[in-house]
Amino acid sequence: MGIREEVYYEGGPAPGDLILNLLLGLTVVGIPLAVGGIVRALWLRYRITSRRVSVTSGWMGGDRTDVIYSDIVKIVTVPRGFGTYGDMVLTMKNGSRLELRAMPKFRAMYDYINEKLPAAAQKANAAQAK
Repeated sequence: MGIREEVYYEGGPAPGDLILNLLLGLTVVGIPLAVGGIVRALWLRYRITSRRVSVTSGWMGGDRTDVIYSDIVKIVTVPRGFGTYGDMVLTMKNGSRLELRAMPKFRAMYDYINEKLPAAAQKANAAQAK
């Protein structure tokens, strides 16, 4: 028997992302942003557990990506929506990146994910945050 996997967060993107993009969609220029916000609200789901970060996305939620913490070497966050939610990019050892768009409570998510990383990655993230 292995260690039980505990769920820290499971859900979709921040509701503020959809609201803001729908308001922008009232202009012709903002229509693509509104469509993107609707698609994210419908089919994007995050699951952050004690063992991994999982993202379900794509058409009808058909794509799933799982990343274990030992593969992550860097985390970059960008606040959006007046700081109520934000985007997060996880960089892996092999150079690939996983983007988490409109992550609710992204600062708490960053702290949780960062504490699960190997010590070298935590140190690199701390240096970058300064």
